[in-house]
Amino acid sequence: MNKTLLIFRHEFLHAIKRKGFIIMTLIVPVIALLAIGVLQLVSTAEQEPPVVETTAIGYVDGAGGFDQYTTQGDIKLVLFDTPDDATTALINGDVSEYFVIPPDYISTGVINRYTLEKEVETPPVIAAVIKNFLTSNMLAGKVPPETVYRIESPLDLVVTRLTETGEVATEQGGLGNVIIPGIFSLLLALSLMFSSTYLVQGLGDEKESRLIEVLLSSVSTRQLLIGKVLGLGAAGLVQVVVWLASAPLLLRLASSSFGGFISTIQLPANFIVLGIVYFILGYLLFAALSAGVGAISPNAREGQQLSMIYSLFAIVPLWFSSLLFIFPNSPIWVVLTIFPITAPVATMLRLGVSDIAAWQLAVSIAVLVLSIIGVLFLAIRAFRVYLLMYGKRPNWGEIFQNLRSG
Repeated sequence: MNKTLLIFRHEFLHAIKRKGFIIMTLIVPVIALLAIGVLQLVSTAEQEPPVVETTAIGYVDGAGGFDQYTTQGDIKLVLFDTPDDATTALINGDVSEYFVIPPDYISTGVINRYTLEKEVETPPVIAAVIKNFLTSNMLAGKVPPETVYRIESPLDLVVTRLTETGEVATEQGGLGNVIIPGIFSLLLALSLMFSSTYLVQGLGDEKESRLIEVLLSSVSTRQLLIGKVLGLGAAGLVQVVVWLASAPLLLRLASSSFGGFISTIQLPANFIVLGIVYFILGYLLFAALSAGVGAISPNAREGQQLSMIYSLFAIVPLWFSSLLFIFPNSPIWVVLTIFPITAPVATMLRLGVSDIAAWQLAVSIAVLVLSIIGVLFLAIRAFRVYLLMYGKRPNWGEIFQNLRSG
């Protein structure tokens, strides 16, 4: 049997038997199934209707005419004759706060609010209640009640995405379209970090125990590293297949059981294919980087410290994910999509928010493939140069010089 295939088989079996790999692979579908089961039990259990507590807010009408619409949702507005009466009620706990409508309110628009709490600004719910109360009273008797309601809530925006031919697109946007790619991106980043740690630790242990010398007496450096990288990539393929295969089934089960918002969760059309491609390429790239780090590190501990440098880059898109909703087509996201270390996670995030140009995907995949080949070539050369190195790790200048001359 080919020696590379033997190394591949050993690394693949060793990777999928790790407890961390098994837990990481099964935790997503298992937790999802448990959550669906718990929600079903809760929804079928008999529950008493929730008791809605009414909050009392006082007000003093110095302008006159503000005596209607005193019930705003679960907030009750209580009229007081003077600010002193309202203050006494506030201190006694009869109201949670109060506001004063001055006589010149119509011309100034100023409302004085009094509370016992230390706040940065008025809570939006309270501000909305006061605004609707004032608006309703000023319009009362002048316009129909339905017009008053529409003035208070003038917009319920429904967005429909069309295709270039003017037809309604099958894949609409919205928060439901972001959930699965977002979760997958987080899992991908964690998997890449864990896989790089495993490979660096394994190479470090083999170097410290001198097992690597025994292995290289039977196989070449190229066969050893290629087998390790491909074995780790195959393990990643198993992981992503389990996740992606379970996602549609779990969504269908949850949607049929609960409907509502869960039924709006969608898988982007090209998500499964691109998810597999980027997961495998990301695994291979991080495996090649880890092989290079393991080559120049005298032990597993130093190797893991170095691997954190590129592992942290993998989660950079997650740090800035909130900006993706505001600037989905920013050049920064194009760079993150093409830069090989951030490409897998950044691409998965963008799939749920906006379309990605075909040329960006093509360039991103091409750069990833070339990076894997280039990093693996350098890792093989570094391994040959630093195979018997023990003790102190060389500095970066020495590494670059040895790689050029090695």
